[in-house]
Amino acid sequence: MAKATKKQALGRGLSALLNDSSTAINSASDKNADKVVGNIIEIDLDNIEVNPYQPRTHFNEETLRELASSIKELGVIQPITLRKTKNNTFQLVSGERRLRASKLIGNTTIPAYIRLANDQEMLEMALVENIQRKDLDPIEVALTYQRLIEEIDLTQEEMSKRVGKKRSTISNYLRLLKLDPIIQTGMRDGFLSMGHGRALINIENIGEQLTIYEKIIQQKLSVRQTEELVKSLKEGNQPQQKTVNTKPEIPKFVSKGLKTISDYFGHKIDVKLAGKNKGKIIIPFHSEEDFNRIKKLLQ
Repeated sequence: MAKATKKQALGRGLSALLNDSSTAINSASDKNADKVVGNIIEIDLDNIEVNPYQPRTHFNEETLRELASSIKELGVIQPITLRKTKNNTFQLVSGERRLRASKLIGNTTIPAYIRLANDQEMLEMALVENIQRKDLDPIEVALTYQRLIEEIDLTQEEMSKRVGKKRSTISNYLRLLKLDPIIQTGMRDGFLSMGHGRALINIENIGEQLTIYEKIIQQKLSVRQTEELVKSLKEGNQPQQKTVNTKPEIPKFVSKGLKTISDYFGHKIDVKLAGKNKGKIIIPFHSEEDFNRIKKLLQ
């Protein structure tokens, strides 16, 4: 009953405007923009188009199901953001995970905030929102910064203000794109960190980059060990034995299966060897909630 009353409070003017198939609102000067912008209303999921500028292409199925379960119990706590387009449709500005999770549990409507946005603003908002995510790997961040520079025509100084990051931080991410694609893939798969990547950038020769990359993987070198190895190479010296802590080589059957296991648990899985073809699988967790999620997967 309360929900019906709330819908009535929108007024006939707003409802009629939202159902007007000829109305697209892209700027504050557009007719009736002030009647729609800033309102939070229930929108039919069938009338929402995804953002064509969405830089995110992968959505973790496990976390999506967890969000869907939360929405089923508590509803959508934070409305998604849309802009009004033609033919009685809306285009998603932000909130695709909430949209997907709502569809997953069979919801037919979703609360949405209507705002102004032209095509360029849609792209910029999607890119900036992508950067704010906490689960991005360094290369994803770097590629998003690059798109902002190339497609929105922003300088690093302007981008620094838009995303709330230091210019030096943005520059460090962009430099990662100079690494060989094989090394970039290794960073995306979690085999080495941004610190490793920053150390490798100082090696101009691609072949030498890849040689050190292989040593990082095989010998599980820390960032500090990698930096010392790079320094020794640049000085023309062989690294001292104590710099590179040689460890037993991981069997091929283990290294081939690690990515599959890592993808399943949503974390980089490590192994500790205890002899030939023997060892332990180490599954990290970062919180009580994360531990319970892993426990559920094991059950």
